[in-house]
Amino acid sequence: MAGQDRPGFVIAQITVTDAKAYESYIAKVDETLLIYDGRFLVRGGAAQSFEGEPAGERFVVIKFPTVNAAHAWYHSSAYAPVKKLRQAASNSVQTIVQGI
Repeated sequence: MAGQDRPGFVIAQITVTDAKAYESYIAKVDETLLIYDGRFLVRGGAAQSFEGEPAGERFVVIKFPTVNAAHAWYHSSAYAPVKKLRQAASNSVQTIVQGI
């Protein structure tokens, strides 16, 4: 796919269903991002929607140097056990978007 060398963004809309378990995810996700040069641009925080209903209550945006790096992180063995923690503690929509 063209543009795989452009920045990649993981955009997540999350509804936390188990706050205590979700804290375990938060404590472990950062170390998995470092491997792929990912960094949070948005991590929760106040949000206000104006059109339509968002798919979650919590918004997250993670920037990677490339789309390929975003995919590599999301599908990595380093993130797999941490991803399971998130999935068990929340419902979400996870999207990888090519930047400009």
